[in-house]
Amino acid sequence: MFEAMANYLVYQTLAFSPQDPWGAALQFFLADMPKLILLLTCSIFIISVIRSYVPPAKTKEFLTRRGKGAGHVLAALIGIITPFCSCSAVPLFIGFIEGGVPLGVTFSFLISSPMVNEVALVLLFGLFGWKVALLYMASGVTIAILGGYIIGRLQLEHLLESYAPENTVVNTVEFHNFSQRCQSAARFTVELLRYILPYLTVAIAIGGFIHGFVPEDFLTNYAGPDTIFAVPLAVIVGVPLYNSAGGMVPIVYSLIEKGLPLETALAFMMAVSAISFPEMVILRKVLKTKLIGILAGILAISIICTGYLFNLVV
Repeated sequence: MFEAMANYLVYQTLAFSPQDPWGAALQFFLADMPKLILLLTCSIFIISVIRSYVPPAKTKEFLTRRGKGAGHVLAALIGIITPFCSCSAVPLFIGFIEGGVPLGVTFSFLISSPMVNEVALVLLFGLFGWKVALLYMASGVTIAILGGYIIGRLQLEHLLESYAPENTVVNTVEFHNFSQRCQSAARFTVELLRYILPYLTVAIAIGGFIHGFVPEDFLTNYAGPDTIFAVPLAVIVGVPLYNSAGGMVPIVYSLIEKGLPLETALAFMMAVSAISFPEMVILRKVLKTKLIGILAGILAISIICTGYLFNLVV
């Protein structure tokens, strides 16, 4: 429906030629923007209602009572249902540390939350199908579990900075009925959409520009299926950038349409969402530089290996 409406508006009402790159870029933007907003709105609202039954205090108690091995798995899975970008996941990460959750377990959450949240999974499912979404989720959760486990085994608590965080724990509210949960979820959905909409708009605009203006063989020349260093290059390029996993999906979709291999595009998406420079800047307030470097190194190596693994199974 959205595709047909965009085609009618761009190619008939505005009289763009199908060969005009501006027309192709505009058509991509108008077709994808409402579709992704609809997917985001539904997914965030549903997950927000579910999350209202599990407040942060109970989550921290839930993670602390179990062994570290189970804690890593649970923290990574909790990260999936928290629709945070890397920067907004940091306050809850600090809250877990304050609550006495083991350091490695908190890192499993910090890695999983921005990289494998349900927003990205819904968008991946809508654009690429359930197999790609499931593969991305499984890979991201595995990276989160292993990354947190390694950091926990290294016993790096001495690399935490002294800090006095304010408002680090998400506010807890007691709900008396389902209607109140839905009202709260609706408010949260509106607030989150207002926050991510600018990033999503820019991301779709970039995707549209790539769709309309980047030549078909441009990316395949540098990061095509026969280029062995395509995955490491994608990760290196992605590290300085910043976007949420959900915001990266339209860009990845456009890159794949232009010939970028799926495994390289997914590795790029993981790098941008999980090792973003702004996240590292915020983490510097609570982590020493050495620990940030260890985290970035573990993630970069893990994502590169995952990218090559994608190549074997996709």
